[in-house]
Amino acid sequence: MSQITLGIIGGGQLGSMLAIAAKKLNIETIIFCDDAEAPAQNFCNKFIFGDYNNKEKISEFLNLVSIVTYEFENIPFETLNEINKLKPVLPKPSVNRLIQHRLAEKDFVNNLNIRTTRYVSIEKKSDIEALEDFLPGILKTTTLGYDGKGQHPIKSIEDLSSLNLDFSKGYILEKLVKLKKEISIIITRFNNHKYEIYEPIENTHEDQILKHSKIPAEIGEKIFNQSKEWATLIAEELKYVGTLCVEFFIDRNDNLYVNEIAPRVHNSGHLTINAYNISQFENHVRAVCGLEQVSLKKLSNAKMINLIGNQISNYRNSIKLNDNEFFFDYLKKEIKEKRKMGHITTLV
Repeated sequence: MSQITLGIIGGGQLGSMLAIAAKKLNIETIIFCDDAEAPAQNFCNKFIFGDYNNKEKISEFLNLVSIVTYEFENIPFETLNEINKLKPVLPKPSVNRLIQHRLAEKDFVNNLNIRTTRYVSIEKKSDIEALEDFLPGILKTTTLGYDGKGQHPIKSIEDLSSLNLDFSKGYILEKLVKLKKEISIIITRFNNHKYEIYEPIENTHEDQILKHSKIPAEIGEKIFNQSKEWATLIAEELKYVGTLCVEFFIDRNDNLYVNEIAPRVHNSGHLTINAYNISQFENHVRAVCGLEQVSLKKLSNAKMINLIGNQISNYRNSIKLNDNEFFFDYLKKEIKEKRKMGHITTLV
């Protein structure tokens, strides 16, 4: 088999960890990113900086790679689609287009007879005023939202007056559930009915940014099995290739709801690097590059904490870690409030 060179679009921490995993498998990586200071350039074989619609830079990138994947979903569909005509893009660009649009994503999940929270499309302010039974709810832009961006909690109609909303963008209003906890399933699909599924991960958010993850999740057997079944059904219906994350809500009556799908490796799966024989990143590389599928084996229970903003500073200044603690610095040059700067995984 000839040498595979994996192209990765996006150069953040997920791109970094994909490049590290690929290197372990003897696969070279070329990263294409629109951020000149993207931290993944510290881990890849070659880094190309350019806008995602720069045809010249895309051509330079494509001449160097065999297969293309991506580390985040907000890449223009047109760019991925054009690339896919010349080199295979995995997961398929059509998956990305679907999941870039919250309304289309929710419709897709409901059509599989999988429960989501109640939701409705919003085109103007009066649409919300007519839907008081949806409140308290959360108003989200239908596109370009992550880590709480483009999201507005609304407790009552009165809250609308304080929000400066641009209704030329599409919105979706989701009714809040009486939340007991949040979990996620990380699944890697290799091809038809061939999967590796990690056990459910329990997550805690602060300011709509993931703060803590742990395995095992404190859930019953019914939720444990149902979450894995639903994630498998979603991956199969999408004919997905690679690692996928499905985020779930559990309400106070132990009902399970799909919240969102992330068509990529995911922050909540960072603990798989240390807690499993094969991480979510390595499995993604294996799947998209057509490498051998290796059975997952859990090595340890684990918990992970994200280091947000200035929380990284103490660790960069050499706090001593215990043998069961693993510190990851994403090597982002600028420390910003609410920016994920690193994480710590503890095996327990």
